[in-house]
Amino acid sequence: MDLRLRHLAHLDPLAVALPHGTEVITRVERVAGERRVPQGTVGRVVKIAGDQLDVAIVGVGTLRYERRELSPRRVGQVLWAQRRETVWTALLPCVVLDAQVGSHAWGLADESSDDDRRGVFALPLAWTLGLVAPPEDLVREDGSATYWAAGKAIRQALRADPNTLEMLFVAGAAATDPIGTWILEERQAFVSTEIHGSFGRYALGQLRRLEQAQRLAEHRGAVLEWLREGAEESAVSLDEVATRLARLSPRAAPSEADAVHQAKQYVKQLYRSLFDQGLLAGADFASLVRFARESSAELELPRELRPKNAYNLVRLIATATRWLREGEPSFVATGALRERLLAIKRGEVRLDDVIVEAEAMAAELEAARAESRLPERPDVARADALLRRIGEELARRSVTREAGAFGADAPPPPEVVWSD
Repeated sequence: MDLRLRHLAHLDPLAVALPHGTEVITRVERVAGERRVPQGTVGRVVKIAGDQLDVAIVGVGTLRYERRELSPRRVGQVLWAQRRETVWTALLPCVVLDAQVGSHAWGLADESSDDDRRGVFALPLAWTLGLVAPPEDLVREDGSATYWAAGKAIRQALRADPNTLEMLFVAGAAATDPIGTWILEERQAFVSTEIHGSFGRYALGQLRRLEQAQRLAEHRGAVLEWLREGAEESAVSLDEVATRLARLSPRAAPSEADAVHQAKQYVKQLYRSLFDQGLLAGADFASLVRFARESSAELELPRELRPKNAYNLVRLIATATRWLREGEPSFVATGALRERLLAIKRGEVRLDDVIVEAEAMAAELEAARAESRLPERPDVARADALLRRIGEELARRSVTREAGAFGADAPPPPEVVWSD
């Protein structure tokens, strides 16, 4: 049996929304510099600005198109995008808790900062009783707003998920329904010394990954130049590039063979990273060679190395340390910390220096955990009681047909039909 949503049976691929990451086909010709980008070119959506979309095209770079100038590449993407949009529209009235998060909530916003929002929605009873699994996430097309189903939000909070705890504790968190008020009243049940790991140690681990990514980016240009130099040769092998890179790399290795092996893994990381950015046709060495020889596009700084990521990780460590020490969260950065974070965000601090600073903060984080008055584990009994209370309230409103999004005015659940 193949269960499908009835409203996905007939779709207009020119009208459906195209979220971030969607592979598209261009319907018009473009000129980028001296290069003609023909109709029918495949790309990937990387930014949305109203009816205009920025599309990354392999070997060309990022070009801007009107929505009407693009079609989804695969039918499955059309179905997914339509379902996301339909669910968003239907369940947005069911949001019970809404919060502005991100740089605005941290006191670090500037004129380029987005309005990022997270929150909680509740599922009308009818959505939980049928064959179709109910959605656990509502995501706006451009990714600027995400709402979690109440059960998912509570489970994430019990794991001390940083995004969920921030949503619950930022100053601007606001209930739009009594259910949202209940969640805010019980939010202390989710707090424990687990934030040491989910905030602090997680951030330190991510910074070490940034260090690895930085090493990858440092030699990216050299590898691509070697591949371009060999354009007249019949073939260039991965082993040859790895051997050459091993001589250049400052990374210590027990033997020459180990150095070559490390370099080979390094090149593999490079082409996988470029593929993930939509710049290579495939995640393999042959695609990297073709890209080097055919593309004149300037590569952007890898997404993971952008200053915004580094400053946010340092902020997480500072937030965890203060919460563990003081027992209460404070997400707004002030004083010297705020100035330092802004400098990192503006790219005025080298990543190497950021990593050194973060490692120095690790000792303070460990001390704060050892001295913390926070409970060792969250209160799962309170969390369980909260979730049951929410479920009973949703059932009550549905049965009594109370006015509102969970009773008389509840959005109808999706229909299912046999699909031939």
